[in-house]
Amino acid sequence: MEITSLVLRSYRNYEELHLAFDAGVQIFLGANAQGKTNIIEALYYAAFGRSHRTSSDAELIRMGESGAYIGLSFLRHDVPSELSFTFARGARRRIERSGENLRQRDLVGILPMVLFSPEDLFLVKGAPALRRRYLDAELSQASPAYYGELLRYTHILRQRGALLKDIRERLAPVDSLTPWDAQLAKSAAYIVTRRIAATEQLCALSARVQAVLAAGEELTVSYEIAHAPEGLTSLKDGMTERLELWYNEMFKEMRARDIVRAATGIGPHLDDLVLAVGGMSLRSYGSQGQQRTGALALKLAELFYLRENVGEAPILLLDDVMSELDADRRAALLSFIRSEKIQTFITATDAAYFPSERMGTYRYVEAGKIQEG
Repeated sequence: MEITSLVLRSYRNYEELHLAFDAGVQIFLGANAQGKTNIIEALYYAAFGRSHRTSSDAELIRMGESGAYIGLSFLRHDVPSELSFTFARGARRRIERSGENLRQRDLVGILPMVLFSPEDLFLVKGAPALRRRYLDAELSQASPAYYGELLRYTHILRQRGALLKDIRERLAPVDSLTPWDAQLAKSAAYIVTRRIAATEQLCALSARVQAVLAAGEELTVSYEIAHAPEGLTSLKDGMTERLELWYNEMFKEMRARDIVRAATGIGPHLDDLVLAVGGMSLRSYGSQGQQRTGALALKLAELFYLRENVGEAPILLLDDVMSELDADRRAALLSFIRSEKIQTFITATDAAYFPSERMGTYRYVEAGKIQEG
């Protein structure tokens, strides 16, 4: 996997930008608010069809301009391809792949990518939603079927929530939940089975990375199903079927409570990943350094997971994380990147964060202008 070029027009603070990349490390240096993260954002947008910084496409358009453009060329399995995104104020964006129109749901997985930003340092100690989002992004890039089922589950969950509200307000009968419960149980069972399988693979990969980042600390990752009895989270034959039966039973058991709250109180939208070192929860008992190492290990393990499941290493984006890591963790991270030979895009404010011997292509960013040096 290799991004070969990027074109931006009227995007954020870039009027017109053309960049060509080799397969190595790409380092963007400059002071804050000069446009470094805008490059990372554009690359991320090409992979996921959305920004990691804003939910509004209008914010991507350069001030005073009526529209914007992102164009990206890449190689996957040595086959060249292109993605383009055209934005216009007051109109829907247009996504194309090599000249053919594309829906966003068909975009995910075309260009596997892993982003690590300062916000991800809260992956361990933050809310469970952050860890679910991490796991879903990983699985969705590796499996279009999983992404499709995740969208379906979200739709059913929303419909069931609206129905619960109607029942609470006596606008619908209680038994109208039955068909929705059956659909939700089937979808939930599929999602959780896939998540557990991915977590078991991720646990082995995370421990491998952790051994490089923090020798002597053994990291474990496990999947936690909300309200689940002991033993339900281990993979066994027929697990999907057993989970479907269990969810159906739980939806009936929790029906009265769900109606009062007008929300579904059980399902994969409430599950969590549990990280531990030496059997102790990192979220509850880990030091700040251990939590940051755990978050970094999770993100780097995602690289291995995608490589094993899509057959090629994804692109790695590191946005302004060098200043957030101590010298030892920075050195371990950069050593990892060099040894794995993964195309990596890094933004930083100071060249001193990097080894004295150059480790890639250096570009200097100032006020939306980029100069190679």
